[in-house]
Amino acid sequence: MSSGELQGNHQLSERELQVIELVASGLKNEEISQRLDISKRTVDNHISNILTKTDTDNRVALVRWALQWGKVCLDDVNCCTLPQAEP
Repeated sequence: MSSGELQGNHQLSERELQVIELVASGLKNEEISQRLDISKRTVDNHISNILTKTDTDNRVALVRWALQWGKVCLDDVNCCTLPQAEP
């Protein structure tokens, strides 16, 4: 099994997906904690768990993983828009 297959199969919680989205938007852990109304230590724990689950070593690798697996959308990159209904 390739590492990409392994990485894509991990189950992330809704909260972990929220944290990934905020990391991808460039927020620091303290800013993430304020945005989600949780402690910075909880954010640190979430990020540690996410890095383990995704087999990534740092935030940059995590964002690359999230883009690759369609977990985040950045500035209309990797975004799936629904077709507009015709009038």
